[in-house]
Amino acid sequence: MKTTKILATVILALAFGFTSFAQKTVMVGGAAMYPNKNIIENAVNSKDHTTLVAAVKAADLAETLKGKGPFTVFAPTNEAFDKLPKGTVETLLKPENKKMLQNILTYHVVAGKWSSADIAKAIKAGKGKATIKAVNGGTLTAWMEGKDLYITDEKGNKSKVTIADVNQSNGVIHVVDAVLMPKK
Repeated sequence: MKTTKILATVILALAFGFTSFAQKTVMVGGAAMYPNKNIIENAVNSKDHTTLVAAVKAADLAETLKGKGPFTVFAPTNEAFDKLPKGTVETLLKPENKKMLQNILTYHVVAGKWSSADIAKAIKAGKGKATIKAVNGGTLTAWMEGKDLYITDEKGNKSKVTIADVNQSNGVIHVVDAVLMPKK
């Protein structure tokens, strides 16, 4: 009887696309990123994104990224922040630089849920490049080198997507290896 109930549950879950079975849980920074949790609920558990989480909190953007969305976030790792000139992160985290920090962080966010397949399709339609509007109003350029997806910022710096399609309840995260910097 017990086996029959378990089998029936599995069949129903597969038939109706039950999210905890149907969507893949991805490991990022040593932590599981659950597709039924929002961007912030997942990001706070990644040991590779402690700098990003601290910056999001300092910029008062946590509540926004917990919101309905959907959002696409290009999430720089701690190592990406370490590539910035010495003292940059500390300076940005100061309360008097909150607007500048918000501008940089919202440059990493795109309205809507853009999977890597969606971005690749836009790149193909754009004959090798896709222009994507960030929520701060800036422009990101997506392109591919082989099977690798890259994002170039307005200053010409490139960032490689190292982990794509980390699904969230309110969007998707793509882990990147460099901080994207807006023109202004």
